[in-house]
Amino acid sequence: MLTAIVLVKTTADRIPEVAEEISDIPGISEVYSVTGEWDLIAIVRVHEHEDLADVIADRLSKVEGVVGTNTNIAFRTYSRHDLDAAFSLGIE
Repeated sequence: MLTAIVLVKTTADRIPEVAEEISDIPGISEVYSVTGEWDLIAIVRVHEHEDLADVIADRLSKVEGVVGTNTNIAFRTYSRHDLDAAFSLGIE
């Protein structure tokens, strides 16, 4: 599974609509509205590298109101859930 974090800049009047449209794209697992320089963060999860181009370049970036994106591809996942599982002794 490949994960990409896409920072999305939108027109101010379409942030909720853009978020909804992006969340409907297959391969997008989550969309967050955020503060700061970017308006939205989209989490992309796909099986093949080529699918990233389909989801991000061919679909997400063409949603009406998207004015810019910055894509970050994840190398490795570090989360509390993963760490807990790695050190679990199986004792409840």
